[in-house]
Amino acid sequence: MTIAPADAANVLWFLPTHGDGRYLATTEGAREVDLGYLQQVAQAADRLGYYGVLLPTGRSCEDSWVIASALAPQTKNLRFLVAVRPGLQSPAVAARMAATLDRISDGRLLVNVVTGGDPVENAGDGIFTPHDERYELTAEFLTVWKALLAGETVHYEGKHIRIEDGRVFYPPVQKPHPPLYFGGSSEAGIKVATELCDTYLTWGEPPADVGAKLAGVAQGAAARGRTMNYGIRLHVIVRETNAKAWEAAGELIRYVDDKAIAAAQASFARMDSVGQRRMAALHGGSKDRLEISPNLWAGVGLVRGGAGTALVGDPDTVAARMREYMELGIGTFILSGYPHLEEAYRFGELVLPRLKLNHTARGFAGANEGPFGERIAHHHVPAQARAAS
Repeated sequence: MTIAPADAANVLWFLPTHGDGRYLATTEGAREVDLGYLQQVAQAADRLGYYGVLLPTGRSCEDSWVIASALAPQTKNLRFLVAVRPGLQSPAVAARMAATLDRISDGRLLVNVVTGGDPVENAGDGIFTPHDERYELTAEFLTVWKALLAGETVHYEGKHIRIEDGRVFYPPVQKPHPPLYFGGSSEAGIKVATELCDTYLTWGEPPADVGAKLAGVAQGAAARGRTMNYGIRLHVIVRETNAKAWEAAGELIRYVDDKAIAAAQASFARMDSVGQRRMAALHGGSKDRLEISPNLWAGVGLVRGGAGTALVGDPDTVAARMREYMELGIGTFILSGYPHLEEAYRFGELVLPRLKLNHTARGFAGANEGPFGERIAHHHVPAQARAAS
């Protein structure tokens, strides 16, 4: 099924609540991630003009709702993509949390629906529901959650959820509810996305594979009388030249050895996530062929779960690759890079000005207010800034 190209994009960054550093799979170059550091990353993303930030979820992360609540007052325009976890939360409690955070942030909440794909982690959280039943539960959860935030009094009895006289007294700013984002590659996941969510998210696969996946999602949505928005989750490694970008990619996995890869891949293999299996298949647990598509590099996925690919290149190249995804209908990019503070600036200064956006970025290219950097000999304005002004 044909999907219209995205004319402009929303670009989000990432808050590394599970850790950050200069290298993967090592404590070498690791960075303490506390509230102060997360505030630095969030305020950088806000200042640079990113649309929002994704906060990851899981037992390896700080709680996303607490962190978003702490950072919302420290930012002005930045939106927070925060996870709800059907099976871990009551839909009524989750609805009140969403309404509250949406109000205190003046309508800057985005909601990421996470059903979970690691049986060991799920068991540690008290979830023993099989894969397809988790998506049944998710559908019931979202049905109740949406009705509550729309101001309805809810009486609901399903296979997994029962609610009597459910109500939310203080409504969200965004009507009828904050936007719902959902990622899932299984048939059960795609069914939930096309029935109940607003934006379908995929991890970064080669464009042809992404196009085929989105066509299937669009067909499912059309069968239900709906249309979807589409987004992609990627890492980025951008430098002023392609050679420097690829050198940085190699440096990122400098300490990733066969033992670390084997341990990580064994953990991923136990998961019942179709998306995680698709990520693992891109590199096969080997460093030998990591450029799986022009400028799309699978090195991150050797040891990191979830999103495992990165766009690598100079600013023009990375922007061109992003536009290829936009031609497929991708209108939302959720990006990250190591370390997240520095890479937020690199991408924000070098690539955002080259993209057509639905939101306002800082606009370093061609900006006409100063000062720019350090003045020469404490007096002269640098040549590039003079030319821009």
